[in-house]
Amino acid sequence: MSKQVALKPRLSEKTYAQSGSRVYVFDIPLNINKQTIAQAVTAQFDVKVSTVNIANIPGKAKRSLSKGGRLVAKGRTSALKKAYVTLAQGHSLPFFAAVEEAEAEEDKVAEKLAKKTKKKDKQ
Repeated sequence: MSKQVALKPRLSEKTYAQSGSRVYVFDIPLNINKQTIAQAVTAQFDVKVSTVNIANIPGKAKRSLSKGGRLVAKGRTSALKKAYVTLAQGHSLPFFAAVEEAEAEEDKVAEKLAKKTKKKDKQ
């Protein structure tokens, strides 16, 4: 691959939920196609890509008003392109590993607390 593609993962609650079904979301440059994304993910993370879906999100018009109600500025947000990458069976990416470890720790603490309260109730 002659050019490097900057893959920026989207880390949100929705993408965390999708990662359970091996679908990961990346913000990508506007001029990149599906094949290039698949090659970049394979090269960077050593995983096998099953499918790639792309969503083009156009920028939205924004405006600012002053206290008197006069229009101060007009503008637009930037356009965005997202790639939904589905990995092959048995492959995953480590983006949400820290979140899963924290959840496991919380579960352990909750179990210990439940055991202590159970002991106190028996006495």
